[in-house]
Amino acid sequence: AVCYLVALYMAQCKGALSPQALADAVAALNALPELATHMLQSQDQLKYLASLYFGCKDIFFIGRNVDWAIALEGSLKLKEISYIHSEAYAAGELKHGTISLVEPGTLVVALCTYGPLREKMVSNIREVKARGAVVIAFTDEADQTVPAVADHVITLPKCAPLVLPSMPLIPLQLFAYYVAL
Repeated sequence: AVCYLVALYMAQCKGALSPQALADAVAALNALPELATHMLQSQDQLKYLASLYFGCKDIFFIGRNVDWAIALEGSLKLKEISYIHSEAYAAGELKHGTISLVEPGTLVVALCTYGPLREKMVSNIREVKARGAVVIAFTDEADQTVPAVADHVITLPKCAPLVLPSMPLIPLQLFAYYVAL
């Protein structure tokens, strides 16, 4: 949030943001505590998923665009506290060797929050499922395509695009915590 505020201040100083765009961005940041509270309500689902997958040997995280950065963070948190081998991959690169690592029963965590590339993520989910993967997917509450192909879905609340990348971080960290427990 502090980085966002610094960036917004710099954009304001340069005249790169209209007063309305600045007000919208600040309102989105002010909504973060309520959105975080909403995400904390998924704890029971995350505990359940952790109870199913704490014994995994390998867990792969995939995403496109900003979702790839979120996948990197989710993978890092998981391996830091659970000591389970975990890697994050740009989903568009799956066919360049990564897909060969997916075996029946491999857990793949798919970040599907970036709307313009969601259909491509659905295709990636189908690819890993064809190789026997089990998929936990993160998507927004309005999406109908990802729930149709994933095994488990973590639903993210409707929010401004500016703060959307923050939404999966809370459940990813909780999942890592419960897997470690």
